[in-house]
Amino acid sequence: MFLGHYGVAFAAKRVTPRTSLGALTFAAQFLDELWPILLLLGVEQVRIVPGLMAANPLDFVYYPFSHSLLMAIVWGILVGGAYFMLRHYGRGAWVMGALVVSHWLLDLPMHRADLPLWLGASSPKVGWGLWNSIPATYVIEFAIYAIGVALYLRATRARDRIGSWGLWAYILVLAILYIMTNGSPPPSERALAWSALGIWLFVPWAWWVDKHREYVGRISIPIDRPTTF
Repeated sequence: MFLGHYGVAFAAKRVTPRTSLGALTFAAQFLDELWPILLLLGVEQVRIVPGLMAANPLDFVYYPFSHSLLMAIVWGILVGGAYFMLRHYGRGAWVMGALVVSHWLLDLPMHRADLPLWLGASSPKVGWGLWNSIPATYVIEFAIYAIGVALYLRATRARDRIGSWGLWAYILVLAILYIMTNGSPPPSERALAWSALGIWLFVPWAWWVDKHREYVGRISIPIDRPTTF
């Protein structure tokens, strides 16, 4: 999954208004942000197998540190805990941690049975294999993405042109990037790892856009004024 993770990050802004969209994006994509680093360090392994799955040619040989359920929970605790220590915002910390774990849960229906539950060779591997269907892949990805964007748009409004045009550029670039790269085999595993590092760029971009928008998702009624029902 790719777009769906960003959709969940967009949607989370409605739940935790004080947390930047950049931080939410960082958490939702943390496992994929970590994965190419571990590939380049030789800690994890992937093979490119054209035709392996209709929508994805990657054979995830070994990636328990970034994509096992156990480590997703551990990373979620660490990311949420770090956020709480920095921001002292409990709700934001819980949401950040949950977003990290949500990455594994959203990957589950897409991957073939290659997602480990825990570390070690004895771990069972799971996955429902929807990447074998290109139509199903596109429907699920764009549905989650569209719902998340819609929730974010309802919860925030632009303060200036950056908050408007910058956001729409961000939304469109992600969608176009997904369509251009979906299913096409990269030239090599190393090239794949280096190109995957590019998703880090969407974290500061999301933060920048969000700084130019204001939260309007909740309307409070002052208690010192009479209310007519």
